[in-house]
Amino acid sequence: MKKYFKKDLSNKFPTKDITYDDKKNKLPLSTSKKKKRIVDLGNGVKFGSHDIPIIAGPNGVESHKLMLDVAKCLVKNKIKIIRGHAYKPLTFPYRSSKYKESKNQGMDIMDDIKKSFKLKVVTEITEIKYLDRVCKTADVLQIGSRNMQNLELLKECALTKKPLILKRHFGASLRDMLGAAEHILIEGNEKLILCERGVSIPHTHRDTSRFALDIQAIPALKEITNFPIISDPSHASFWAPWVPSLTFASIAAGCDGLIIEIHKNPKKSAVDPLQPLDFRQFKNLLKISRAVARSIKRKI
Repeated sequence: MKKYFKKDLSNKFPTKDITYDDKKNKLPLSTSKKKKRIVDLGNGVKFGSHDIPIIAGPNGVESHKLMLDVAKCLVKNKIKIIRGHAYKPLTFPYRSSKYKESKNQGMDIMDDIKKSFKLKVVTEITEIKYLDRVCKTADVLQIGSRNMQNLELLKECALTKKPLILKRHFGASLRDMLGAAEHILIEGNEKLILCERGVSIPHTHRDTSRFALDIQAIPALKEITNFPIISDPSHASFWAPWVPSLTFASIAAGCDGLIIEIHKNPKKSAVDPLQPLDFRQFKNLLKISRAVARSIKRKI
């Protein structure tokens, strides 16, 4: 790890705004504009380029059959990245009788799907003790919003040299988010993707909505960092009928990728059944998304 010492490091009052002082002394790596940041997963999948990759799949790895059906759907629709979390933290400790974390068994399922369909795998890492097992399968490690400032986890994930998705906490400013990113970058891992996934505000427009997707964060982050910015409209809205509109808006705002939750039968989803799209809805979303992307000279 490189050591960075700032002789003139100030301790100004905390703020949500990113100042010149921040860029110079606190966020020098995340706000550097010296080069374009491309995160290349191989097999033609790049974040931060002309293309806009889609990451899709269910929230949890519920069964081999579900992941098999999802993988077939992705391949049919020319999507190259599958998501599924075997280690799945919930807001509250109470779990329904039909859901439990699949953990190592879930990672075995993802490993089989990856080999059978040649898909890239994104999965969440929640604790350092699971890191070795997750790294055997995952092409990208996702750091969830609640772990955004889990600094020891950030460090250990960075040291794997795997590409990382860092999700913005729902109560965090962009300054907070880039501060967390700095902890990753200082370890020498520049394979970083920043994710907007919704913030807490007084009004979220529907009683089932917990967060509001901060579309403005996409151009705001692009103004101050060269790292890829992706959007998660599924978690932000918690409501499937809104996911297409928020997806199109994210593309128009300049996002470099999307996380879309899908499930063969959303009503039977073991986690968050209100937000996944079914396979037909996902196909329709892709059709319009590709048209929106073409309108700004990009490609899904």
